[in-house]
Amino acid sequence: MVAREIQGMNAEIALASLEFTPNKAARVIAKVVASAIANGGYEANNVVIHSCRVDAGPVLRRFMPRARGRATPIRKPTSHVFVEVMTQSEIDAKKASSKSKTKALTQNKAESSANETSKKANKSTKAQSTQTPAKKPQTKVAKSSASTTKQKAKKTEGEDK
Repeated sequence: MVAREIQGMNAEIALASLEFTPNKAARVIAKVVASAIANGGYEANNVVIHSCRVDAGPVLRRFMPRARGRATPIRKPTSHVFVEVMTQSEIDAKKASSKSKTKALTQNKAESSANETSKKANKSTKAQSTQTPAKKPQTKVAKSSASTTKQKAKKTEGEDK
């Protein structure tokens, strides 16, 4: 919840809001955001948090001793915090390139669907011109009123020959 809250915010404002958020996770995410800003070589007031997500990490399995010599498992989950910071101009350039890619994809899809419909139309006209009524396969139904299995076996041997 805290990671979703700061997406799209200015980094300086996000750090200030995380400082006063009464969550344990807010302190950890604030450290990661500060680290991401420092690693990128940016100033906090010039940067926007493009994306922030928390993924599941490996789980540490520990055991707690219990009565009568037993032990119960304890799962200590860890997580991966991913923060992506960009300047506003970088975000605008990324959006522009993604819009041009989506336009190209939609045009390609429209062209391919038009080609497929024309192919289907050609196939259906060919199928209509050469279509003949299909004959039903003839099946034989054998009725036997024999009471023993030997008589049934003799009848089926006679039909097979």
